[in-house]
Order: sequence, then C-alpha cells, then structure tokens
Amino acid sequence: MGANASTLREVARIAGVSPSTVSRFLTPDRRHLVNADTATRVEEAIRVAGYSPNSLARGLKTRRSLTVGVVIPDLRNPVFPSMVRGIEDRLERDGYTALIVSTDNDAARERRSFERLRARQVDGVICATATREHEVVSRAIAEDVPLALLNRTIAEGGVNAVVPDDRLGVRLAVDHLVELGHTAIAHVGGPAQTTSGQRRRAGFRAAMRRRGLQVPKALITEAEAFTEAAGHRAARELLDSGECLTAIVAANDLVALGCCDALRERGLRCPNHVSVTGFNDMPFSDRFNPPLTTLRLPHHELGVLAAELVLASVAADASTVEPREVLVKPTLVVRRSTAPPG
Repeated sequence: MGANASTLREVARIAGVSPSTVSRFLTPDRRHLVNADTATRVEEAIRVAGYSPNSLARGLKTRRSLTVGVVIPDLRNPVFPSMVRGIEDRLERDGYTALIVSTDNDAARERRSFERLRARQVDGVICATATREHEVVSRAIAEDVPLALLNRTIAEGGVNAVVPDDRLGVRLAVDHLVELGHTAIAHVGGPAQTTSGQRRRAGFRAAMRRRGLQVPKALITEAEAFTEAAGHRAARELLDSGECLTAIVAANDLVALGCCDALRERGLRCPNHVSVTGFNDMPFSDRFNPPLTTLRLPHHELGVLAAELVLASVAADASTVEPREVLVKPTLVVRRSTAPPG
C-alpha cells in the first residue's frame, strides 16, 4: 500500500469515517454526497494528519485539470485582491487552483490570456473584465466553457454573474445627499460600455426622479475608466460646464478620489463646497482626505460566490446549468466627504 493511501486511511481513522467517505469528500463532483457535519470532521482530520491529496492523480482520474482561470482587469485596483482571495479560498476547499491573469483593460491582451488559459485546459473561467458586449465572454459561452462573471455582466444576461446591486447603491447615495439638503447633484459615471457604468447611471437618474429632482444634461458626465485619472478629467469637464452643483455621486472610489483632486485644483473644498460619494469602500477609503462616504461591498464574498457558480457549472456540465445572476446589496458608509450644502 502506498504512502498516500496510508495517509488517507489515517484521515479516515481520525475523522471516524470510512476511507471511501474521505475519497468522496476529496472529489469535487461527489463532495455533495457528504453531509455538512461529516465534511467538517474530515476537513479537520486532513489538517491534523497533514494530508495533501495528489492533485495530478485526481485530475487524471476525473479528466480535469483542477484549475480555474481568473481574468482581472487591473490588480492595482484595491478592490480586486480581496475578490481574488475569496475566489482562491473557495476553490481551495474543492482542491482547485486559480490561474490569475491581469489584462490592464487591454482587449488584445485579454484574448491572448484566454487562449493561454484554454491551452492549459482550465476547467472554468471567472471573468471580471466584462463589457456590455464582450468578445471573450461570447466565445466562452459558445464553446460551453464553465463561466462566471464577477463585478460586471453582459448586456443580454444569460450567464452566471455575481454583481453589486448598482441601482440600489446609487439610490442610497442620492437619498443620503437629498436628506442632507442637496438638490443640485451631479453624477460622474463609469464607462458606458460596462454594465456597472450603465446601471449606476440609470440608477442615478431614477433616484433623482424618485426625489422629484431634475438633472441638467451637463451634470451627468462619464469617466472613460474606473480610475482616479479618468475621474479627475471627468470632474474637470463637469466643473467647466458652469452648472451649479453642491454634490457629486461618483461611479466608484477611485473616480471619487479624482473628483476630489479636481475640486482642490479649482480651490474648492470637500465637503465645504461640494460633497462627494464613492462606490466600493475600497481599502484605505477611510484614510482619504476627507474620509470618503461610499457604498460598502463584501469583496471577499463576491469572489467566493463567483467561485461557487463556476464550480457548480464544472460539476454539472456548463451546457446543462441554468445561468444565475446573483445581486449583492451594498450598504452606505457615511464619512466626512458629505455634509449639508454650504
């Protein structure tokens, strides 16, 4: 008997179960046959025994690579490391490894990355780069690649996705500003080719109408990317319009940071002259000057949920699984970047 088999029997002895139960627990598409209490005992026994399953052997047995490709637009964006950690934590529980690529929002680089992931025979793909019409996503769907979109989805839907409830988040921001006394509220939106940019813009208009407020066309502008630099450029355009404004609802925290830079550049202070809200509650947004009022999202949980969707597609055959869109509700975090109009 090999050492690995002996170790598996040791895990079974410690957990008080049969070796076949341990084997079921270690096989992703059979793990659901092990009840939760037993699974917890087996997991603890694996830790105590220091058992490390042979992933290559398991992969040969199940005809899978036990890897999932993870496509991220920009790992320098502070919200993505926590999402990636959530993905890794959930995949690890089923013996999978994440292969992570960062595309820098470059379509050609993304196509090359997808080809390389397919060449490595990944069992599924988690994609956080989706635009409303997305070539790589369309190809993955056409080829029945198990797929989950993260943070954004595509215009027509019909694909696994874990996304923030963008409309709800923007409504919470608008309601907060209106309750402070603001009526001249602007929106610096995200790229129109992304569902998050489009949904947050639509949510802003709907929230303002709900409050009986009109929005001049000049008070809605678009940042061409979810970055500080793009937010700065869009906010300068907004200020150049000459329209009166006392608050800005920004597409995300980096865009909000760019808005604050543009205000300072014009000799305006936040929130004394203009209040600003963000979206994401990224790390260190409480250290901004001033600390940022924003919408908090559970980034680690978003990653976990995306991994669960792609693993379910892998286990059941992607072509037979009904796609799901999971909406994650944000919560408003009030800090010092918002105040009653001065």
